[in-house]
Amino acid sequence: MIHLLDKRIVVTGGAGFLGNHLMRRLEKLGCRDIFVPTYPDYDFTRIDAVERVFVEHRPEVLIHLAAVVGGIGANRANPGRFFYDNAIMGIQLIEGARRHGVEKTVVLGTICAYPKFTPVPFREEDLWNGYPEETNAPYGIAKKALLMQCQAYRKQYGMNAVFLLPVNLYGQGDNFDLESSHVIPALIRKCAEAVDGDQDEIVLWGDGSPTREFLYVEDAAEGIVLATEHYDKPEPVNLGSGMEISIRDLATKIATLTGFSGRIVWDATQPNGQPRRCLDVTRAEREFGFRATTPFDVGLRKTIEWYQSHPLVRQSGAS
Repeated sequence: MIHLLDKRIVVTGGAGFLGNHLMRRLEKLGCRDIFVPTYPDYDFTRIDAVERVFVEHRPEVLIHLAAVVGGIGANRANPGRFFYDNAIMGIQLIEGARRHGVEKTVVLGTICAYPKFTPVPFREEDLWNGYPEETNAPYGIAKKALLMQCQAYRKQYGMNAVFLLPVNLYGQGDNFDLESSHVIPALIRKCAEAVDGDQDEIVLWGDGSPTREFLYVEDAAEGIVLATEHYDKPEPVNLGSGMEISIRDLATKIATLTGFSGRIVWDATQPNGQPRRCLDVTRAEREFGFRATTPFDVGLRKTIEWYQSHPLVRQSGAS
């Protein structure tokens, strides 16, 4: 077990959506020596920036959240960038942690790394049993390479590096930009704007049949802290809630909660993405006692209320 209270901690991506909630959780725990490198001062696609963060801040714990991410549209438009930036940032940071003797390295992967037709619920043992869904494959494979690096470094160097696989996150402070957002913030914004503009319909991608699992961001932050403190094994660990909902049902639920009563039109010429996503979350509970505690409807209401109470976010779409 690692006691985080007196450790020097570096959190890449600590200024982002998940990072903000993780920072609050660490500060609530009593951690005070935390550094959050931000872009462009620290561009981790550049080796000099990677070296500088280890030399200047001497972390004992590295939590790597930083990633170039987005929904289906963003993945389709930027496959090269999503592969290169995510792979090179992680590879260089993990190598830097090894060279500088970091005590604990925690790397966040992605549910997109799973094969397109993984049996439900997704078990960590199935991670290598097929190719990811095509629109997410460059991002998913880049992240999966970091799992192999963590396992290889543990085997050769005895490095305490662990790899977590969070499912789709949502919550206050999410990205509501329709060009790059994920499904929940995109649906909230579309419905809210339709209500504001007195529109009688919204158009959504696909046919609504795919299913997704969602984890409230505060629960995700708690899971990361527990894994950082208590987990020290090579096997990857799912972080999720164990629930599953179709995109069609999700859209109906968000429409109701936002007050949109018009038609939902499905554009089947656009991709659906992975057919189903739902995790087996037993390993996280067994290994470090993590179980999601926020009911989905409660988290969804909090997310919508946050969006509705931030007019600047509603105008720009960005958090």
